[in-house]
Amino acid sequence: MSIAPRDPANHDPSPGDGADAHSPRSFFGRRKGHKLRIHQADLIEHLLPRLALDIAGPSPLSLAGLFDPPADEVRLEIGFGGGEHLIAEAHAFPDTGFIGCEPYVNGMAKILTQIEAHNIGNIRLFAGDAAELVAWAPPRSLDRIDLIHPDPWPKRRHWKRRFVQDATVAAMARVLKPGGEFRFVSDIADYCAWTLAHLARSTDFVWTAEKASDWRLPWPGYTMTRYGVKAEREGRQAAYLRFRRIG
Repeated sequence: MSIAPRDPANHDPSPGDGADAHSPRSFFGRRKGHKLRIHQADLIEHLLPRLALDIAGPSPLSLAGLFDPPADEVRLEIGFGGGEHLIAEAHAFPDTGFIGCEPYVNGMAKILTQIEAHNIGNIRLFAGDAAELVAWAPPRSLDRIDLIHPDPWPKRRHWKRRFVQDATVAAMARVLKPGGEFRFVSDIADYCAWTLAHLARSTDFVWTAEKASDWRLPWPGYTMTRYGVKAEREGRQAAYLRFRRIG
């Protein structure tokens, strides 16, 4: 089934390609938030360096080797926020390696607390721009990429700051294995329409939805984030979009 140029909320944001939005060293958003607790600051100083990816040098031949033991497959979550989804996935799939990307210090501190408390060994972290991480990763090295409730950048002049752009769609296609998936969740109808429009332009992906419930309901095993719970409580319906890498 080919991805259809339609959207769950019947909006057409007329997206541009935003090719310059994620050039090397570009970054949008605050890195710092609330003051860290003493233990959180200690985790940032001592635990994070042991788990952090260094993309300054060449990428490895395989991302699976970043984990001990080597992972059966590797997934990336972009902007994991409080880490609820990422932690749950790491628990559910202990043989899978997970890379979490989060530029906010407070989000990184929260997930480090969970990693330490539950002795989780199959998560690696990147505190920076996800576009740079995707550009660094070797070809066909990821089995899945998740983008859950990203910042929608609702103002038109800020649309170029959205992660989903033609350039990043092409970059994801390069690093995903054939049959791998890009999964997107948002309660912002405009960003869902934007994402569908960008993926429709790509010849590398197919939208997997065959009926309305395929995008209206979470996929099996999905862990709701605190933001998702808040959105539901306030009456906002999220869309759950899945795109499969073809070719």
